[in-house]
Amino acid sequence: MACVVVPLLRKAQASQGLWIFGQAPARVFSRGRPALEAQNFSDYESMREQYQPDVPEYFNFAKDVLEKWATMEKEGRGPSSPALWWVSDQGEEVRWSFAELVAASKKAANVLSEQCGLRKGDRVIVLLSRIPEWWLLNVACMRTGTVLIPGTTQLTSRDILHRLRVSQAKCVITDQVLAPAVDSVASQCPSLAFRILVSRDHRDGWLSFCDLLNLAPADHDCVATRSSEPMAVYFTSGTTGAPKMVEHSHGSQGIGLALNGRYWLDLTPQDLIWNTSDTGWAKSAWSSVFSPWSQGAGVFAHSMPRFEPESVLETLSRFPITTFCSAPTAYRMLIRHRLSSYHFPSLKHCVSAGEPMNPELMEDWKRQTGLQIYEGYGQTETVLICGTFKGMKIKPGSMGKPSPAYDTQIIDEDGNIVPPGKEGDIAIRIKPTRPFSLFTQYTEDPEKTASTIRGSYYITGDRGIRDQEGYFWFVGRADDVINSAGYRIGPFEVESALTEHPAVVESAVVSSPDSLRGEVVKAFVVLAPDYVSHDPDVLIKELQDHVKKATAPYKYPRRVEFVPHLPKTVSGKIRRNELRKKEWGGA
Repeated sequence: MACVVVPLLRKAQASQGLWIFGQAPARVFSRGRPALEAQNFSDYESMREQYQPDVPEYFNFAKDVLEKWATMEKEGRGPSSPALWWVSDQGEEVRWSFAELVAASKKAANVLSEQCGLRKGDRVIVLLSRIPEWWLLNVACMRTGTVLIPGTTQLTSRDILHRLRVSQAKCVITDQVLAPAVDSVASQCPSLAFRILVSRDHRDGWLSFCDLLNLAPADHDCVATRSSEPMAVYFTSGTTGAPKMVEHSHGSQGIGLALNGRYWLDLTPQDLIWNTSDTGWAKSAWSSVFSPWSQGAGVFAHSMPRFEPESVLETLSRFPITTFCSAPTAYRMLIRHRLSSYHFPSLKHCVSAGEPMNPELMEDWKRQTGLQIYEGYGQTETVLICGTFKGMKIKPGSMGKPSPAYDTQIIDEDGNIVPPGKEGDIAIRIKPTRPFSLFTQYTEDPEKTASTIRGSYYITGDRGIRDQEGYFWFVGRADDVINSAGYRIGPFEVESALTEHPAVVESAVVSSPDSLRGEVVKAFVVLAPDYVSHDPDVLIKELQDHVKKATAPYKYPRRVEFVPHLPKTVSGKIRRNELRKKEWGGA
């Protein structure tokens, strides 16, 4: 661990208080049934009716939720899971109760406000891996009203320079690994006033978070924040250009994400969730901060720097993790590691988001573990848009039905709702009332913000289909859909089919110009080591035949290119636009 502060960062035993229904912190913003009552929704429509959020003028998650959980713990009726349960590869372990989390966050808040002089609205970039201080600083920013800008530790100096310049951040907080990259660009960032190092070591020009935390006062009163005021800014992955700043308010994150915890993750104060998302992704806010803590559930974290299937499976077997959240790629990797030899005694709910999941993967996981995977769909700009909620019928390959927060529709180019079975743009109704859980704006980019609106709808930029039962099906990004001889082909379905073949590690599908058909499907394929030496022509034919059998024959890739790796963003998403430009000569 980077910085140990005793007793705040000591091993803490989980609170053993009993949960009393109807007295949850989440009651401050949820009407109707007690917000944290155990759920089993077999009736989707009643679930939508029960979601009646009450958004107060002022709201601060640290005060209105976390402090109330801490008070309940002290009264002997708090959650049975620790607020944070962190383990390292070296066997270190930290368990914070909600009371300990709040106490530590007060000191961290004083580091920002009293010792650095940061004020409400100032922007703070946090570049930290999965260490307890990352969660501590999330809460500290809430308490002080400073705007958190998380970033992955995979950022380069060029990435950091862009974020510092565009955001005009006054403070950056990171560790010894990224500090040199920050130093290399700091002179080009006049707004940057403070550099804080989370490390046992010291560095010239940097303040020591460990030293400041030890000296910080223990008392801190939360700054009053309106629900509508900015709380966090997330840089999108930039698949179609430079990363954009997506601004979220205290309400959209602190209140809006309670929906995820209650309806999709199905969490209670007895649960412990492990979400494997990188700390630089908005998904970490979804499932590692607001969703679980709004429900009094514990957050489990493992410090592993990269996804290691065997370590993940051993961790699921060893710790009382009840809910597991990861991307389809992660599930795909886990399935290849003899799942039958592992036993997950506590695991009861598995969810996936970040990219569409192919039906075969879901079926394999259920066959080997006995557990279903509940898919969710959302964006950096939103909370959950669609999901397969606990108790709903699962349609493998579908993203489920719209969340209670949104009136989600499939619309055409004129903003009209299209009938079931017809492809269109996935859109969220924003008129006459814009949903509070939707992002506020693309910061300092009104033109981009306006470009997402079509009539009464926010356009997600994704294409989809709604079936007769109201389930939504992902087709692809609007600019990724391939039109070949009049046939519209979504890249995901072809990629999904290719991935089922043992020769394929991963693939990316884009359009390629063709004199006869206008454009055809081309697949860039990363081969498994055992297939690298195979005859490429024979293997291409085998993959093409495989896709013809796995999906509609017209969707097969008429062109295949084997590559050692695929271009990706820092968050791990494939940059199809780079591959498409390669095919079209930069057009």
